[in-house]
Amino acid sequence: MKFIKENCKTWLVLIISILIVFLSMGIAHGIQTGFGEIDVSLGAIETTYQTMDGKTKQGEVAYKLYVPKTASATKRKGAVLLLHGYQNDHETSAAFALELARRNLVVMAIDEFGHGGTSISMINRGYVNRKVTVNYGLDSETDKTNVEIRGPSRYKVMMNFSNMSFFLNKYSQDEEGNAILDSSMGGIASYAHLANLPFVDNKKMAVSGHSMGTWASWSVGAAYSETEIAPKAIILQAGELFTKDAYDSSALSFPNVLLLTAKWDEFAMFRDYSKQTVNDSVIKNEITSEFLGVGLGSGKWNTTYGDFANGTARRRELIKTNHRLLTHNKKAIATTIEWLDQAIGLDTSIKKTNQVFLAKECLVLFATLASLTSSVALMMLLFKTPFFNSLVQPENLKHRSKNVKSERAWWKGAIATVLIAGLSYPFMTQLGHGLLPLPESIFRMTIGNGFFSWYLFLIIVMIITTMIPWYRAKKHNKEINYFDIGLSGKDNPKKIDWRLLGKSALLALSLTVFMYLQVFITEKAFLLDFRFIWPFFKPFSGERFLQFLVYLPIFIIFFILNNSKIYAQMQNSSANLPGFKGFIACWWKNALLMVGGILLLILIEYIPFFLGAGPGIDHLFSSTFGGPFMSLMIVFVPQVLVFSIICTFTYRKSGNIYVGSITVAILACWIITGGSAIL
Repeated sequence: MKFIKENCKTWLVLIISILIVFLSMGIAHGIQTGFGEIDVSLGAIETTYQTMDGKTKQGEVAYKLYVPKTASATKRKGAVLLLHGYQNDHETSAAFALELARRNLVVMAIDEFGHGGTSISMINRGYVNRKVTVNYGLDSETDKTNVEIRGPSRYKVMMNFSNMSFFLNKYSQDEEGNAILDSSMGGIASYAHLANLPFVDNKKMAVSGHSMGTWASWSVGAAYSETEIAPKAIILQAGELFTKDAYDSSALSFPNVLLLTAKWDEFAMFRDYSKQTVNDSVIKNEITSEFLGVGLGSGKWNTTYGDFANGTARRRELIKTNHRLLTHNKKAIATTIEWLDQAIGLDTSIKKTNQVFLAKECLVLFATLASLTSSVALMMLLFKTPFFNSLVQPENLKHRSKNVKSERAWWKGAIATVLIAGLSYPFMTQLGHGLLPLPESIFRMTIGNGFFSWYLFLIIVMIITTMIPWYRAKKHNKEINYFDIGLSGKDNPKKIDWRLLGKSALLALSLTVFMYLQVFITEKAFLLDFRFIWPFFKPFSGERFLQFLVYLPIFIIFFILNNSKIYAQMQNSSANLPGFKGFIACWWKNALLMVGGILLLILIEYIPFFLGAGPGIDHLFSSTFGGPFMSLMIVFVPQVLVFSIICTFTYRKSGNIYVGSITVAILACWIITGGSAIL
């Protein structure tokens, strides 16, 4: 009781934060269910799939199903299958799902192969030993737009994302026996399952996907072309076109296709391989003219061509957003609602501009931040316990004040840090993403491999830049010890304090387990995890938890060395300033060191983009280094800013770099392995 009274403010923060988590998630769940108008459930479809060695296996495709209460076996409703993009999951489709379900459509959003809760790995999409660097059908071996490739399996899979299983054999198979096995990535099986639900009118169905999911959408359309349950519309959220020379156009048809194009799409293929920002040259080019069914150069944005009745309706809508945000763009959703109304008919009086998805996303984000806050409050309480109290050494900040550099020297080091981190990011992440020779049976997270490569490079840099001043000091009979670089306490400066490290790791583990319990409960109770649009903190499957353990060591080493550099070796002059103003004065400099390199890249990437010249990284380094890790920056920066707040707060309270660094290492590794693509 005394412990509670002495720490009543911290207890209050803890309790209020937890209440906010469950209240926010409860309201968000209310919104996603239309406050009782929509039944929402999670499930999995048992299906067979082919492997690259010719075997047939059994697996599960996870899904989230939205069923309006108006749907029944006697009053069937139209249905839409939603297919997410690379590194996402079913919940990234939630904005489209919610708004369509509100308008009395049954909606199924799945986790595609290698994503979310689906047990079938991404490699089972298949691959061939070639890649095409223009729209399929416009390629040629002569001009080297269709070339042979070598490298790890994950590289071949990703180089063949735009290659589809219904394409001609010259594309979808190779001379070594490789093939594109299922470019729908579970979409074909899921569409059949959706069509057979007793409350679905399978004569009024459609399919929509984003990014990687657009190739899956084309593939679903091809699989059911000219059948009784053929989709009556295909909506592509940032999709790539191909000519009729890429497939058997006499046997396949794609009815009523709407292509939503992001003006600032970071991926070249979704700009029809234009190096510029999307402009009128795209709507007038050869492949778009063929798609719209108009004469070369006569097509217009936001204009419908063809006839819904015979399936020839075509439209290319220009949306003023970037690639990732297209999934949650009000105009994109409104255009989709209007398109579906014309293609299959909607039984609704809700206006297309009446959209509530953003309120749900903001509530989930609020809950995520509240959960993080509750973990920090728990940390403060544990600091007061006899076991963890030895971790609290705030006097270390004063003792390390001799490390505080002059303002000029600090900025010199900061600029070097920003440049090294920023300029290495495009190269090292892409190297790890595709080509770094890692054992793929162990290191299976494709984006995780990109960060593994980048972090490994930065670890080497940090070790070198730590050792150089160490040896220079020794040469001049001065001393830099482990305390000076943050790896030990003041009482034991001659060696790494393993006891301090061990207790800090135990505390960090306690904090993240506490947060994990919250997300586990919220998913069970409200069918929601902690995120903002994209996957952040999700409950683990057994397979993903093992991957978490594989990547965790490199994340811990990176963040410990990173915090050693920022908080101890480059401790800024505001570290000792008291109060909130002191925290802000200290934090912004620490945040700059942690995320400044990525902020620099954002400026390089998007300033030319917004000026109409196209992605800056594509022009500076080539499109090879654009795409996934460039679009990821808008997600990565806010995460690291939150990490910098946690690390700064923890260091100022404890004088200990280990607790903050290990905590954010676990959180970062959780984000990477919890829901993103697994090979």
